[in-house]
Amino acid sequence: MNLATTRHAAMMFAAGLLLALGIGACSAPGPQFTILSGSENEVLAPMVQEFCEQRRATCTVRYQGSLDIALALKPGNDPDADAVWPAASIWIDMFDTARRVKSVKSVAQMPVILGVRRSKAQALGWVGAEVTTRDILSAVESGKLKFLMTSATQSNSGAAAYLAMLAAGIGKPDLIEAGDLDKTEVLATVRGLLRGVERSSGSSGWLADLYRDGQRTGAKYDAMWNYEAVIKETNDKLIADRQEPLYAVYPEDGVSVGDSPLGFVDRGRGKEVEAFFNDLQAFLLKNETQARIAATGRRVELGRAAPLKADTATNLDPGRPLTVVRPPEPAVIQKALALYQEALRRPSLTALCLDVSGSMQGHGETQLLDAMRFLFTPARTREVLVQWSKDDQIIVLPFSDHVLWAAAAGGDDAAQAGLLDKALQLRANGGTDFYTCAARALDAMKPFLDRGQHLPAIVIMTDGKSQGVMTTFELPWREDGHRVPVFGVTFGDSADRSQLDKLAALTGGRVFDGTKSLTQAFRAVRGYN
Repeated sequence: MNLATTRHAAMMFAAGLLLALGIGACSAPGPQFTILSGSENEVLAPMVQEFCEQRRATCTVRYQGSLDIALALKPGNDPDADAVWPAASIWIDMFDTARRVKSVKSVAQMPVILGVRRSKAQALGWVGAEVTTRDILSAVESGKLKFLMTSATQSNSGAAAYLAMLAAGIGKPDLIEAGDLDKTEVLATVRGLLRGVERSSGSSGWLADLYRDGQRTGAKYDAMWNYEAVIKETNDKLIADRQEPLYAVYPEDGVSVGDSPLGFVDRGRGKEVEAFFNDLQAFLLKNETQARIAATGRRVELGRAAPLKADTATNLDPGRPLTVVRPPEPAVIQKALALYQEALRRPSLTALCLDVSGSMQGHGETQLLDAMRFLFTPARTREVLVQWSKDDQIIVLPFSDHVLWAAAAGGDDAAQAGLLDKALQLRANGGTDFYTCAARALDAMKPFLDRGQHLPAIVIMTDGKSQGVMTTFELPWREDGHRVPVFGVTFGDSADRSQLDKLAALTGGRVFDGTKSLTQAFRAVRGYN
């Protein structure tokens, strides 16, 4: 080849390279892609967005509880997402019976452990010691330990802690069978452990925030069951705020582990979207990305990245070997969750303040009555694992500018039917004062609060501002001392949550948006009580 030919070939190659680069720069952007994720993955979301930006794709991560993700996968439902990323595979296995989720791979591993305020762990003799579930049960039974824990039927961290309790009661972490759930001694052990629940929630992230807020406001919760990585994240924030950290307790007789599965939802959007998912999943499983994930305190597959070093002060050690509780078969998990909701969890004491003021006429009134039909129809609440148990106590207080009446009942089917009959007679009229209703609810709850058997909550369902003053409720709430949380549900066409937000901040509650679906909002509330 002569010099002129060589130069010509080089120029053609350069032109071709520039053309290829130009085409790449002007190529169409990547797809719009939605992931339905558990809140525990929020710390990993920047890595997802980094990949999406590289591919010029628009990615949305929507955070929901484990059961919400699972229910979206039931046949006939539309998850409205291209991928799911729950905390554990059990939620896909139980509810995705049509097998729409494909290419499921574990991104990280997250043991659920007990984080105990370090001074409390020291007082219990647990610092530097091997701790078993029996030790935890003894501390609960002696009144020396209470803890925060998410609902086993609404959140994976609660389900994982609960399954580990069952395994410890049975004495075999490698296999839980349906017959084990009928054993009296097993149920007694788990019921005893769950008596230690001081607050519940439907979100592991919110639970961690509640614990930190308690440290700041003086509530001083003893402990919480949560993911090892979330315990680390909580400690990082506590230490930065110069607050006492949590001491990690890994029960020697078994720990449940969430496998953080990322799976593709086939919605018929074409090969391009599926290829994008495969590339995203591969990016998250690259050794370099896995090292970044391990730096958050999560565990990754052996050989992909080194775990964080152990911290002797907090006992957190992502490299520590564990006795892992094997997930039961889906049918056994379903039975175990129903058992939790109906017989084993600490019973709830719930006061419902229902707004029937004049502004509720029309759509708001219809929404309210529909929500009551859901709430007090056992067949419907069982479908989403928020059914009442016979030991629960329910107080209904409809209000306008005053409380119209108050009705109290247990949680058995007949009692629910009676409450529903009364609720369906409600008609909207008058002004709005939910502070007075909340104060009246607190007074009605006192006989049960003094016994200390129930998990209390006041739920205010309203569409607007109260004409009363907050001190009407705040003063008796502070005097009572039981720290009853207030949860707000906004609904109707003119919802205003500003006053409810203040009540939630005061009491350690939360406000839920019920403007789109009051029924769904109330189901979410039930996960916190």
